Amino acid sequence: MKKQKSILINRELSWLSFNDRVLQEAQDVTVPLIERLKFLGIFSNNRDEFFRVRVATLTRIVKHQKKAEELMGEHPVRLLSTIQKTVIEQQIKFETIYQTLRKELEQNNIFIINEKQLIAEQGVFIKTFFREKVLPSLFPIMLDTASKFPYLKDKSGYLVVKLGRNHKSKKSKYALIEVPTDVLSRFVVLPKDNHKSFIILLDDVIRYCLEDMFTNFEHDYIKAYNIKLTRDAELDMDTDLSKSFVEKITKGLKDRKKGQPVRLVYDSEIAPDLLAFIMKKIKLGKEENPIPGGRYHNFKDFINFPNVGSHELSYKKTPPLTHPDFKDQTSLLKIIKKKDVLLTYPYQSFDHLIDLLREASIDPKVQSIKITLYRVAENSNIVKALINALKNGKTVIAVIELQARFDEESNIFWANKLQEEGANVIYGVPGLKVHTKLFLITRKEGGQTNHYAHVGTGNFNGVTAHIYTDHSLLTTDKRITEEADKLFQFYTDNLKIGTYKHLLVSPFTMRKQVTHLINKEIQNAKKNIPAAITLKLNNLVDPDIIKKLYEASSEGVKIKLMVRGICSLVAGVKGLSDNIEAISIVDKFLEHSRMFVFHNGGDEKYFLSSADWMARNFDHRSEVAVPIYDKNIQQQLKKIMDILWSDNTKSRILGSLQNNEYRKTESTATVRAQEEIYNLFKHKKN
Repeated sequence: MKKQKSILINRELSWLSFNDRVLQEAQDVTVPLIERLKFLGIFSNNRDEFFRVRVATLTRIVKHQKKAEELMGEHPVRLLSTIQKTVIEQQIKFETIYQTLRKELEQNNIFIINEKQLIAEQGVFIKTFFREKVLPSLFPIMLDTASKFPYLKDKSGYLVVKLGRNHKSKKSKYALIEVPTDVLSRFVVLPKDNHKSFIILLDDVIRYCLEDMFTNFEHDYIKAYNIKLTRDAELDMDTDLSKSFVEKITKGLKDRKKGQPVRLVYDSEIAPDLLAFIMKKIKLGKEENPIPGGRYHNFKDFINFPNVGSHELSYKKTPPLTHPDFKDQTSLLKIIKKKDVLLTYPYQSFDHLIDLLREASIDPKVQSIKITLYRVAENSNIVKALINALKNGKTVIAVIELQARFDEESNIFWANKLQEEGANVIYGVPGLKVHTKLFLITRKEGGQTNHYAHVGTGNFNGVTAHIYTDHSLLTTDKRITEEADKLFQFYTDNLKIGTYKHLLVSPFTMRKQVTHLINKEIQNAKKNIPAAITLKLNNLVDPDIIKKLYEASSEGVKIKLMVRGICSLVAGVKGLSDNIEAISIVDKFLEHSRMFVFHNGGDEKYFLSSADWMARNFDHRSEVAVPIYDKNIQQQLKKIMDILWSDNTKSRILGSLQNNEYRKTESTATVRAQEEIYNLFKHKKN
């Protein structure tokens, strides 16, 4: 049979398809109402980042069209046009969903009202609130008299105000007001009236009081329209060799705030003369993604929409559970010495990691703690535990990645804090992003030096651990700890690459070893030995690895893919990927963990990893996949994967049409995987 040419879905279009799955959650009537509003916020926040990063990158390379087309396989201008068309279609769908949700809120006695719907008593409340809380944070700029057009910040929302005149002989005036959501909530809850709750957006509070702000300007009418500008978020690194890496990152952050505009979102009701005026002033052409929208933008704020109704309008609380091995509050180090432990978030408590580091920080036998930090929480207990270790005389080596996009400022802050306390802070590796999730506790025990290692799939972030699904392996297995120690030696001295027989390490061995593992399944299939691969990833993009998976499928290897985000592979194509089934789960928690399972002739190999299957993860980052040797933990992971694969409620089929069709299974019972997994851990005894 003639083999088909490999098919790849464009990563940008696949990402937009992923965000459409998020939008489906806002549309799903089985999701609690307030949570559906929050999914609108998540969708909006995702889309903002997409424009700040991916569309900005495409816009940059348009000037190198011929070379870009060779690298990308398609014309960048045509791709930008397709993106624009898709985004506008999604925006129309978004607006329809929002209006539907507003009606459903009203059925639950929650009313989102605007400034025109305020009754007299509410108007008095808003005038007082505006005068006391809002006005001190407002600084309007008169655009007619300003020496230059004001700088529009990324992520901020603005009202452009038209002070209109009815006679052509009299000129209208324009003003600009930043909506101060950095200091005030976007949502103002009004006093209840007969068990009815009323919420007004901060934008409309300002609209209601516009006349109070512009009393000294003659006008016949006054109108305000929402706009939002998105800027290129790429960091341009200074090449001045005399500057430190921290100085370069700091300068890059300042320059990012002045990044080139890549998208203007505006109220579709805006006066044409006002829109033309703005676009001319910010030098944005029609080809550069002006997006007509509704009355409100910056819907990311809806992630924090207040629930002023019943508890049923939000998800039922699922508090993180205590791991059975740690329930007696004995020494965690002693427990890990006896057996490997797997923590699974957010079902189990992230506090166990903090407890472990706290114990290590005061244990007289502990000599040092080494850790990699990619994204930490704003008020990080992990870092506080490390500082406590320093105060107790331990050596702390912290590898902090300053180029963790959008977390650079936070990471610089914590790096400085740790340095002030005496930690040895290493700012990553030149040319590589350090994306590993490692720490290594070194302890002197009976004349011997022993290591306690953490290898995980997620960041050491106590906030995201409540909403991201991730795994942490805690072990003293020397096969793992000794190679983890080699990695920290590499971070300290980049010439000491080390050799790795157990860990899969990017950029040194992971690509080669993953390819070898796939090849082994291909060889087994050719020998009529059962062959299978099960993968759970955030993103599957790398063309060479996808080509290898296509080859495996054509040889009879059964492949199950669970990809939350971008999936450039097309499953189920006759003659190419008949043996591949691909699904995506989007639900209450963000599916973030990465797991690779190879059948290996019946002796299954399990890996947990920090890495997705993208070129950047294989070739341009420091990543780790850790083998799971403990049979009990293998069974735990198998059970989790089986539950995820049986989901017939929140799983979608990833196909060539990218229409996110919900997946049905043979089971007549409803299976919602995340609920099933929580219940699995809730009733787990050991």
